[in-house]
Amino acid sequence: MMDHLANTEINSQRIAAVENCFGASGQPLALPGRVLLGEGILTKECRKKPKPRIFFLFNDILVYGSIVINKRKYNSQHIIPLEDVTLETLPDTLHMKNRWMIKTSKKSFVVSAASLTERKEWISHLEECIKHLLTKTGRQPCTEHAAPWIPDKATDICMRCTQTKFSTLTRRHHCRKCGFVVCADCSRQRFLMPRLSPKPLRVCNLCYRQLLADKKKEAEADRRQTEPIRSAIQGYEPSSGDDSDRSDDEKAEQWPADTEFYTSEVSWSSFHS
Repeated sequence: MMDHLANTEINSQRIAAVENCFGASGQPLALPGRVLLGEGILTKECRKKPKPRIFFLFNDILVYGSIVINKRKYNSQHIIPLEDVTLETLPDTLHMKNRWMIKTSKKSFVVSAASLTERKEWISHLEECIKHLLTKTGRQPCTEHAAPWIPDKATDICMRCTQTKFSTLTRRHHCRKCGFVVCADCSRQRFLMPRLSPKPLRVCNLCYRQLLADKKKEAEADRRQTEPIRSAIQGYEPSSGDDSDRSDDEKAEQWPADTEFYTSEVSWSSFHS
């Protein structure tokens, strides 16, 4: 069905309609081979409270945004490459039913559908598109995902120190590593996580210590790997090259005529790996 719709006029018109709804605030969505497969309104669990969001499923991306006027105007466009998506079905809560999590390396969040059937259809279509895309590109499924933010109303106290109580004066913060709701004293540190952002992000004290420890281990592993190379370089004595007073004929006499210089079966690429 994807290949059949790829170059049709009706597909081009549907994508143009979505672009028009986002207006100048959205990015162009029309690309060769891109197909709009479906759309619908899902409830996204946001930091403050659950909010309705419009979602568009393409064969290679998932697009969502805020609803200004349904079917006419949307804003706050977000584009998620499907090859970066992993899905996880979640149990119902007192206030939210038919939930599942959309996990990516940069952002993970929870959505819910109006019915169980609708959730099954969304998950089924998403999984089909992801499988098709990974098969086409030869990529492996993503294994590292950003932690979803726990909603503000999930707790009245800091989830790390468990003593600071939040109020209008005591703000809630979120650790970008674990997603916990924490107080300012428990999240004074920032750490560079290139997978999430080019700038250092706020993290809780516990995650900061873990990140530092992981960074130290990585540095130690790199040092151990480069140590043999450094030792070999330090012990290496370069040849005198053209500085020798002996003629080329005299140099040639040092080697028997049947000497094989390149007998290794190791390929050149192995030396660079």
